[in-house]
Amino acid sequence: MLRTNQVRQKLAAGEEVHGLFSTLPEPAMIEMIGCAGYDFVIVDTEHTLVGPHRLENLIRAAEANGLTPFVRVPEADPGAVLRALDAGAMGIVVPHVRTRADVDATIRAARYAPEGMRSLNGGRGPGFGLIDAAEYIRRANEEIMLIPLIEDAEGVAAIDGILAPGGVDLVLPGPGDLSQSYGVPWQVRHPRVQEAVRTVRAACARHSVPFCAMSTTPERRAEWRADGVTAFVLGEDRDLTARALRGHLQRVGGGG
Repeated sequence: MLRTNQVRQKLAAGEEVHGLFSTLPEPAMIEMIGCAGYDFVIVDTEHTLVGPHRLENLIRAAEANGLTPFVRVPEADPGAVLRALDAGAMGIVVPHVRTRADVDATIRAARYAPEGMRSLNGGRGPGFGLIDAAEYIRRANEEIMLIPLIEDAEGVAAIDGILAPGGVDLVLPGPGDLSQSYGVPWQVRHPRVQEAVRTVRAACARHSVPFCAMSTTPERRAEWRADGVTAFVLGEDRDLTARALRGHLQRVGGGG
């Protein structure tokens, strides 16, 4: 059933929020992320094979453990947006947003009239009839977040036009794909990539849109925090798990 979006609420109050990408589609992993104390999880359905039933259970695991569930959908797929929202997602992360038209298409798919034209449905969102249908529409439009991923040079160049008309609730940079877009694949600390990320951050400040920094070290997080950023993605469950397994072998097994 639709709940208050704690991430939206905390950001509005100036509080910090921390999340992870999840590419290991297991409810137990989502539970562990929640039990560890994170605020949100971004379930990846762009790069991960996640069927509708599994997605619904991943979202249930997030709800049961105090996590706000966001879903990264495949590029330009309004059907995926609808299914994620019907499953209970509290935010849609849209990859490869390059123009305002990409945002407008997602708004149409993700929000009910008069803002959009999300297909009407019952089910989990309105609590199987527990929330009045008209009230659910109003609350869903208020609570569900639209989160573009800016991961192309075109998106960076168009960022003011993307944000100016409104309707965007949080912005994520994608340093990995940005590096490829600028011709330096996986060189995420390359000056061109870092300049692009700072350009996106500056545009968010101009348009009063929260910016979510990708921060995998305490030093990077501190730099962004000093710049007034309060939303952070701290990595991905797959990478964290792989590093923990290697580290455990090295500590306990003498490096294998």
